[in-house]
Amino acid sequence: VLYKDSTQPPAARVKDLLSRMTLAEKIGQMTQIDRSKATADVMKTYCIGSVLSGGGSAPLPEATAQDWMNMVNDIQKGALSSRLGIPMIYGIDAVHGHNNVYNATIFPHNVGLGATRDPDLAKRIGAATALEVRATGIPYAFAPCIAVCRDPRWGRCYESYSEDHKIVQAMTDIIYGLQGEGSQKGIPFVAGKDKVAACAKHFVGDGGTTKGINENNTVIDTNGLLSIHMPAYLDSINKGISTVMVSYSSWNGVKMHANRELITGYLKNSLKFKGFVISDWEGIDKITTPPDANYTYSVLAGIQAGIDMVMVPYEYTDFIADLTSLVNNNYIPMERIDDAVSRILLVKFTMGLFENPFGDPSVVNELGTQAHRDLAREAVRKSLVLLKNGNPGEAPLLPLPKTVPKVLVAGSYADNLGYQCGGWTIKWQGFTDNNSTTGTTILSAIKSAVDPSTEVIYEENPEVGFITANNFSYAVVVVGEPPYAESAGDSENLTLADPGPAVIANVCGAVKCVVIIISGRPLVIEPYIATIDALVAAWLPGTEGQGVADVMFGDYDFTGKLARTWFRTVDQLPMNVGDRNYNPLFPFGYGLTTRSSVLTRSISAAGERRPHTLVITISLFISSYLKLMWLT
Repeated sequence: VLYKDSTQPPAARVKDLLSRMTLAEKIGQMTQIDRSKATADVMKTYCIGSVLSGGGSAPLPEATAQDWMNMVNDIQKGALSSRLGIPMIYGIDAVHGHNNVYNATIFPHNVGLGATRDPDLAKRIGAATALEVRATGIPYAFAPCIAVCRDPRWGRCYESYSEDHKIVQAMTDIIYGLQGEGSQKGIPFVAGKDKVAACAKHFVGDGGTTKGINENNTVIDTNGLLSIHMPAYLDSINKGISTVMVSYSSWNGVKMHANRELITGYLKNSLKFKGFVISDWEGIDKITTPPDANYTYSVLAGIQAGIDMVMVPYEYTDFIADLTSLVNNNYIPMERIDDAVSRILLVKFTMGLFENPFGDPSVVNELGTQAHRDLAREAVRKSLVLLKNGNPGEAPLLPLPKTVPKVLVAGSYADNLGYQCGGWTIKWQGFTDNNSTTGTTILSAIKSAVDPSTEVIYEENPEVGFITANNFSYAVVVVGEPPYAESAGDSENLTLADPGPAVIANVCGAVKCVVIIISGRPLVIEPYIATIDALVAAWLPGTEGQGVADVMFGDYDFTGKLARTWFRTVDQLPMNVGDRNYNPLFPFGYGLTTRSSVLTRSISAAGERRPHTLVITISLFISSYLKLMWLT
């Protein structure tokens, strides 16, 4: 049978298999269902093309990589038992590492990675993520999010690398890490069993909605859409992206899930995208207001717009019945169905899913490896942005000395792994404790970093009297905003969570303090800035909190630069670099370094000689100049 012959080119295999398929089998391929519905019988009877885990949907609490692989393999057995034996493709949100899985490495969210401005780092994170996803038997990740967040009030802003499309475009190198390199002219490409199919999302304009309201309306002219929100899709296609996910949002009042002009006309025909287009979760249901008001119409509008695979994910029998009826009654032509199925099959053939439908037991130990945690720690170091370091005329506070009598650590964000990781971690909306997965909190990292003789006292919300009585050498205050995902994160005020402001006032009023902000976006900080000695934006760093201590204590330098404008007040929003009335607290591209203070210590603690000051200064000047050239 030709389609089963791996020596044949994918296009020939697609053509052969398509010619053998019934309408029911074709529509089954276009259906993606939640794993809770994916019994062996359902997979076989309906020839289901894809299964997913929604946010937080795991086979069992604290499931191991092997537990995950067993579940995926069992579902696959059902798919392979169908008449033609077409393997299903299992997808999952792995948006900052394999974030649904207990013990996985959790990398910084994209907002932090954007501040690194390091596409090679993104590529290495993509490769590590792919390995961890494959360790659980899963071959498809719904990443990267290439949104250009233009308003931090949006609850998904932390999933965006930058307000500047050029940084987002550069960071699409993560696709090379996830899928591998070697795509020819934008044909979908997955290099092998240690790589996954990736997904550029959410097409298009998701980061440009009015007031940052999630799933809302992006009001912008064609030129603005194409110059701000579209460019990273062209990069993604050129790098071989396998799939593109459609956005819940609208463009000038037209739902993206029903936008034939952009999905078929532009993405498929103009940009020559050859992979498959997938809906978001219940994305076609939301074409109508209220959702599901007319599901048959939603199916018609979504499929005719050019969506190839629908993330149903529960009421799959309704979807299949409606789509079958629409085709049989000539509302949707068979060519449209064949286009959708051909694209789905092309991705499955090019990624080797027919040859290797099951998880590979040899990679099951790649979950949360030390090498991956070290990489995440490096990413944390590079993502930190130093916003203030000492008041004018005073010596800088950072880097902090490791050997002092007594240190105060304060703030509820200092010792909370869930806060540190943010949304899309273990659960869809994240968690707020220290035992939902494994990692290192900032408090633990500080305790490990200081000299054994230094006493570290943690007090979540200390009284002024306690602070003054203890004669601390300095204080580290960690504040921020709680975890959230999607619409739950939409915010009109962007304030620090209580008692953050009170902790800053009490501690920084009484002792030299460095304030670390754990957040998915810039927050209102101007009212407190005068009392703060040093200020660090740590974004949502993930499980490897040691990266924060590495830089605070001077083992590494601060190198991060703002990839988002830090506003003064929310009534300035939206405000992005290049705007006419641009008056930020900290501008796009801002970020102090601690290099100058390092230069005074010409011999490091380990006794190795540091390069000559002049050499460093010249190399710094050259690298800054190159970075400037790159950004312009």
